[in-house]
Amino acid sequence: ADHDAADGFILWRRLKTAGTDMPLKLERLWIAPALFGGLALAMLVNVPPHGMEWLWLFIALAIGGVTGWYRGRMMRISVDPATHKLNQAASPAAAVFILAIVIMRYGLRTLLADQAQAWHINPFLITDIFMLFVVGMIAMQRVEMAIRARRLLSEARAARG
Repeated sequence: ADHDAADGFILWRRLKTAGTDMPLKLERLWIAPALFGGLALAMLVNVPPHGMEWLWLFIALAIGGVTGWYRGRMMRISVDPATHKLNQAASPAAAVFILAIVIMRYGLRTLLADQAQAWHINPFLITDIFMLFVVGMIAMQRVEMAIRARRLLSEARAARG
């Protein structure tokens, strides 16, 4: 229930700020992926996966990466022509995209939690799958945004002379 309230608050905040310009600091884009990656690593070290579980984790990371790349493409990035400061704003499509991911996560979590014992799935594996999906999503979203922001910044500097 606590996670549901936190997810609800985060989702509400994302939807509320969709379309609002916020500063984009290239030098800070690595922080969230590093934090979530470290947390995922700690989880994997604490209860290491075995055998085919690694395949499921790799698939989750890859799907998260593809999802993150597309989410990053939906972020609007702009450069102030005078100051060359970068701004970012989530498009309404990006907000709807996050809503769809949250709904999918709840559905999968419910399905997997109900079926874990019958399917002989390690409950830690379910948590690890969701965590690696998030790591892949956040990391690739930031990579896509960094590539595009650097290109836009280069173009703005070249145009200024």
